[in-house]
Amino acid sequence: MKADVEPFRAIVISRLAHEMEREGRSVIHMEFGQPSTGAPEEALAAAQRVLVSDPMGYWESPDLKDRIVRRYADVHGVTLSADQITLTCGASPALVLALTAVFSPGDRVALARPGYVAYRNTLRALSMSPVEIPCGAESRFQLTSEHIEGLDPSPAGLIVASPANPTGTIISPPGLQAIAQAARARSVRLISDEIYHGLTYGPRTASILEFDPDAFVVNSFSKYFSMVGWRLGWLVAPVSHVERVRALVGNLFLTAPSLSQHAGLAAMDSLPELERHVSAYRRNRDLLLTALPEMGLIRTAPPDGAFYIYADIGHLTSDSMAFCEQLLRDTGVATAPGVDFDPVEGGRHIRFSFAVSTDLIQEAIDRMTPWFRERGREARSSREAS
Repeated sequence: MKADVEPFRAIVISRLAHEMEREGRSVIHMEFGQPSTGAPEEALAAAQRVLVSDPMGYWESPDLKDRIVRRYADVHGVTLSADQITLTCGASPALVLALTAVFSPGDRVALARPGYVAYRNTLRALSMSPVEIPCGAESRFQLTSEHIEGLDPSPAGLIVASPANPTGTIISPPGLQAIAQAARARSVRLISDEIYHGLTYGPRTASILEFDPDAFVVNSFSKYFSMVGWRLGWLVAPVSHVERVRALVGNLFLTAPSLSQHAGLAAMDSLPELERHVSAYRRNRDLLLTALPEMGLIRTAPPDGAFYIYADIGHLTSDSMAFCEQLLRDTGVATAPGVDFDPVEGGRHIRFSFAVSTDLIQEAIDRMTPWFRERGREARSSREAS
């Protein structure tokens, strides 16, 4: 029986956006969590040096693995060995490795709803069963230990994400510790997606490894390190599963690109440049948080991190896919439909990515404000008429 894997609808929106650009339309891309900045200057310089001096091949950089280990020690006070780090072609293969290393077809794995679309669909593609836990405003759209304690029967695993996609919400260190304790008490294996670490606007972001050394951690150079197209990520595996992960990565994915590994090592020491990016995202976030109420969008998730705002558009539509398509056609602003992240309530939500330049954020606001106001007037007139 084939797995029922749904499409990533933001990609459908993006295809339409690119078609419009080919027709000469001006489009602002806010549909993906993709930094508009390129790789750090030192990363580019390192790549240029390597291109003329290294023939490259199948390889896993010991220096990069050591540097990642040092980052966990410096930022989180966690001691790892380099053997626990597996370099991957981005975060997606790291997620596949984690799931296949520890779970079997038919296993039930819990996750928050709303949550990243690929969690649900990757589980299905691997013949596992996603158990979606509805998380609303009362829990800041995040998982809690109470959610885990309420699951009956207990799942085999749990995927957590902090900061989260699509909401940008962060689980506090005490909250993450409570989740780890609840999972341990029920023999639930934890996988933590920490791809947005570094992109925070106040609260401290803890790693699950601070509370559970047997958790798997997925991370990537795509977001904070601004290296989307380089396809470089990593998986942290517990010591007990290192050999299993090595066997899987060798057969399924071989190695991450050699050039990207050289560049990634340099990127890890480019913190001043990367922190300037975070400052720009903070400005973008503040601009949108000020503008959205003027558009009539007054209910949003608290964007503590990442570069997303998840907004309630239920007063305007219950079909977020059609809504995002019309918004794009009318204004040239591409956004992500909430149904990607929540198949139950997502028809009433939209996700804005503020990873573009500040100038483009302001242009998008100028385009969208009259459009949303007009939709609001139409919705009010319709309700009054009925």
